[in-house]
Amino acid sequence: MTDIEPDTVTVVIPCRDEASSIGPVIASLPAGFIALVVDNGSTDGTAEVARRAGAEVIVEPRPGYGSAVHAGVSAARSALVCTVDGDGSMDPRELPSLVAAVRAGADLAVGRRRPASPGVWPWHARMGSALVAARLRRRYGLPLHDIGPMRAVRRDAVLGLGVEDRRSGYPVELLARAGAAGWRVVERPVRYGPRTGGRSKVSGSVRGTVRATVDFLRAAR
Repeated sequence: MTDIEPDTVTVVIPCRDEASSIGPVIASLPAGFIALVVDNGSTDGTAEVARRAGAEVIVEPRPGYGSAVHAGVSAARSALVCTVDGDGSMDPRELPSLVAAVRAGADLAVGRRRPASPGVWPWHARMGSALVAARLRRRYGLPLHDIGPMRAVRRDAVLGLGVEDRRSGYPVELLARAGAAGWRVVERPVRYGPRTGGRSKVSGSVRGTVRATVDFLRAAR
């Protein structure tokens, strides 16, 4: 990645088979936010679409959400990094509010999903997220109600936490380690809409949600 301006924010976008949605996601990034797409085993040309849209693309062959996010954060060269999914369900134009919270003193800012319409967030996925968030509140005192995929943090700080999970438990282990380290974590509401590409590997089925929730609860210990 070439040299970047000091105030630039890198947006890590983990992707697998989201060619139909990744272009508009990249196009929606605000000025000063640059896309770093991590292709995690796509077979539909996601990487090529992302490059044509102007993103930096790296490939992470080890499967798993945590593998992709960790690879992207490690490759970033900006002081601040954000993460957002590549499926079009969240609006990158809401990232500046999370970045502003970090620049104002928070160690980590996370988006609390607000469904844009009924049925966007399946009951089993919402229940799993609420269960894990409740455990994080009780155990670490974190003011959280969701474990969504949109967040902002300082790159060196998050790498210093030593998050080890490379599967779907990554965001929960990140929050647990942040809580144990005494980080100031804040939550901001973000719109959660229907996917515009790909199929959810977690909330797309009850089985996927149950499997992910088990990973989440293990990571929240």
